[in-house]
Amino acid sequence: MSALIKGIARSLAVAIPVALGALTVAYSEDLKTAPAAKEVKRPPTAVRVVTMAPVEIVPRVSGYGTVTPAREWRAVARVEGEVIEKADGLANGGVIPGGTMLLRLDDAELQLSLAQIDTQLAALDVKDQTLIASLEIATADLELSRTELARQETLADQGVATQVRLDSARRAELGARAKVVEVENQLALNAAEREVLKAQRATVARSLDFTKIAAPYDIRIAEVAAELGQVVTRNQTLVTAEGIEAAEVAAQFSIGRIGPILRMMGDGATVHDLKARVRLPAPGHLVTWDAKVDRVGEALDPRTQSTAIVVRIEDPYGQAEAGKRPPLRRNTFVEVILMAPKRQALVAPLDAVRGGQALVVSAEGTLEKRAVTVGFAIGDIAVVSDGLAEGDKLVVTDPSIAVPGMAVKAVEDKQLLAQITAAAGGQGKPKGNK
Repeated sequence: MSALIKGIARSLAVAIPVALGALTVAYSEDLKTAPAAKEVKRPPTAVRVVTMAPVEIVPRVSGYGTVTPAREWRAVARVEGEVIEKADGLANGGVIPGGTMLLRLDDAELQLSLAQIDTQLAALDVKDQTLIASLEIATADLELSRTELARQETLADQGVATQVRLDSARRAELGARAKVVEVENQLALNAAEREVLKAQRATVARSLDFTKIAAPYDIRIAEVAAELGQVVTRNQTLVTAEGIEAAEVAAQFSIGRIGPILRMMGDGATVHDLKARVRLPAPGHLVTWDAKVDRVGEALDPRTQSTAIVVRIEDPYGQAEAGKRPPLRRNTFVEVILMAPKRQALVAPLDAVRGGQALVVSAEGTLEKRAVTVGFAIGDIAVVSDGLAEGDKLVVTDPSIAVPGMAVKAVEDKQLLAQITAAAGGQGKPKGNK
């Protein structure tokens, strides 16, 4: 019985694996086809966009520079002398109206020289009067001598006068003529001496004017180098000041940034056609001054391809308001903005169109890459001239999560749109404005 059971077990041990192998071969074709996987639909990725629409822009470019006075003045001593008078307000930082006498030097020696010259001129007048009287006498004597000489010559021709009397008459006439010439020469010398004295007097009188130093126009004192009782020498600088009627800023501007704005204005437009504004950051607000383009510097920086454009601000001290608007003083670092007339244009964040490429949301709700042409930039704002149209939804999301072709959900970034619209119109300060 046990032998029978063992035989059956051996038969099953062989038959079962063989049967399984046959079944595997029979159904192998059906096993090649995998079961269909279920399709999983992913939700679209939300991306921030701004809808393109024309906005009013103020084409502009910014540069930076320091304030300098439009006019500078130095009072230089043109005569030597002691300072005997000084204006009360003459001190560093003081503002003095034009025409105010600042310093007066001792003029006693010059007054003495003037009096001496006047005395010499008076003495010459007396000499001239004496010489004129002498000339009248000498002239009369000459006439008598000539009459006598003529009479003697007539008598000599008649054989009545002797040669001795004729020679005597000739000597008398010659002496009288010499006397007249001598007096006339002395009068001529006196006239020449008078002219010399007059020139000397004019020089002294001019030097007297130099003893009084007055402000030529409204000035702000920068430095005073003379005090009461101090003896100053010729060519010594006594006062350094600057005019307050206008200030200037020589700001550096890139030629590449100004060019597109001028081209936008049309043929014949120059830098002088741009409006200018000077801006100074102050705690809690911006202080601005209207200005005008005065001139363009000749030198071009070969490294930065920039040049200096000088703008002029009229009456910077008169525009000052305590606590609101400080006066524009020397070495104040300011921003200068050159602006063209307003116009309509498409604007976009500069980062969204960097490298001439942009992503937009298509009508199918997918990302699409566009080639974009930027006319010029206003800080971080790009003025788009080609590649985008009104109504396009420009993606402003971080490009690292925005891939062309992917399904997206456009979310309007109204805050960003408001910011770039305000900045484009000159109502805000775009970052990175250079």
